[in-house]
Amino acid sequence: MSEQWLGLAGKVVVVTGAVGGMGTKFTEEFAKQGANLALVDLLEEKTQARAAELKQQYGVDTLAVKCNTTNEAEVDAAVKAVVDHFGRVDVLVNTAAILRFSPLEDLRLDEWNMALNVNLTGYFLMSQRFGKAMIKQHKGTIVNISTIASRFPETYSGAYSTTKAGVNMLSRQIAAEWGQFGVRSNCVLPCLVKTPLSADFYSDPAVEQGRKALTASKRIGNLDDIANTVLYLASDRSDYTNGGEVTVEGGFGIMMGDQIPKPGGRREYAIEHHQPAKK
Repeated sequence: MSEQWLGLAGKVVVVTGAVGGMGTKFTEEFAKQGANLALVDLLEEKTQARAAELKQQYGVDTLAVKCNTTNEAEVDAAVKAVVDHFGRVDVLVNTAAILRFSPLEDLRLDEWNMALNVNLTGYFLMSQRFGKAMIKQHKGTIVNISTIASRFPETYSGAYSTTKAGVNMLSRQIAAEWGQFGVRSNCVLPCLVKTPLSADFYSDPAVEQGRKALTASKRIGNLDDIANTVLYLASDRSDYTNGGEVTVEGGFGIMMGDQIPKPGGRREYAIEHHQPAKK
């Protein structure tokens, strides 16, 4: 992808969950585009090592920030560190999230609260505090990693779908309130994409084939598919996209009708019953 086309060179990009599976991919792709990076994560040593690696490999300015995104004081300190170091913040990518499997009837309150804190409160705190800096600049963009499971319940996954549905609404509210200040907020909704969080799902070949069949593209997505969308939304190329939810799911959402069985198979049934044109 052309660095000139996206225009991300020199931008200051903050990524949470920066040394997680998606965060690692996003930071590398931003660095390839010449963006300066603040890597935010709880794993201090790993984050520092990753920041140094990106700086050396791509020649961009980087900053490692140890931060619990659910802690107000730590988020405020992170904002100060980024603004003091770079002088501004152009992009925030909220990536940090957790998934805990449980039927609702067995879900403990502490598990519910943990998911709510990380997946929603953390996004709120990071967006609010970095958003204030963007409002002062009259320019900035926030990209939130959500999921198709925010629209369709991911059953037996505890509070995951509920928290991600909250992320979608938070993003819309930010767009509605801060658009007047030049601040945009959008969500990326992946599904059927191989990530470190979902890797175990694909260890069974039959499961992978079954999932491929649910998409229009007949393939499983990868981290590049998500990263390409994130970079586009982070760039000025998407400047009139605000409060949006961009699906990255290979056409999964349009395939419900295709799953309804017909005798002999849907395509075969259509061919067999197709009426030739009358002469």
